[in-house]
Amino acid sequence: MTTPLWLLHGFTQTTASFDPLRIALTDHGIDSEPLELPGHGTGSGPDRLVDGDLWAGADELATGRRGIWLGYSMGARLALHIALAHPDAVTGLVLIGGTAGIDDAVERAARRVADEALADRIEREGLESFLHDWLTKPLFATLPDDAGRILRRATNLASGVASSLRRWGTGTMDPPLWDRLGEIEAPTLVLAGALDDKFTAAGHRLVDGIGTNARFAAVPDAGHAAHSERPVVVARLVADWFTPSRLLR
Repeated sequence: MTTPLWLLHGFTQTTASFDPLRIALTDHGIDSEPLELPGHGTGSGPDRLVDGDLWAGADELATGRRGIWLGYSMGARLALHIALAHPDAVTGLVLIGGTAGIDDAVERAARRVADEALADRIEREGLESFLHDWLTKPLFATLPDDAGRILRRATNLASGVASSLRRWGTGTMDPPLWDRLGEIEAPTLVLAGALDDKFTAAGHRLVDGIGTNARFAAVPDAGHAAHSERPVVVARLVADWFTPSRLLR
């Protein structure tokens, strides 16, 4: 069984972040392909910067592609925009640690200001210094102790990562997408780590907004980056969820 499953990574990650999940998916006969997102990767020059908003990013990613889109965190934001802007490119949707945005306009503005300050810090101090603090946040407390995780993320360019934060941070979803979720007709699986209370609540809200074509599943003993913490479990949940005749239309 083969399916075009496009994988969209999170902020500061690389395509390598999906390696354990891809191996686990292969055990279920599912082929997948991770995409290097704008603002990330080792290339240099202005083409590595994020110039447009999430809608522009969705346009770029959806061009010439069709299938199931699996996105984590920032990747989930992009997947939602792809599903809304290019429904013909989406046969299924998997959202991990995702949200449709910040409801309150004042909070959205404050988030953009905070993200701008973080982006300035990344450019000023360098990406590796930023990552040492970023990955100690409570959000990532349950990630496996991996000495190489900072080095892998640090292969990205500081300027590119900073541009992705400015252009694609949660605060840039203005207005948020909660009122548009009912437009998504593709079968949708929403996942969140059972230890991640914030995104578990957001996940249930996403399912409520999308409707009967969506369902939620908690990933046991996992936090925000559930696909990295429990790749075998996430692969099984994905495999149990989709039926080729239903999704590969």
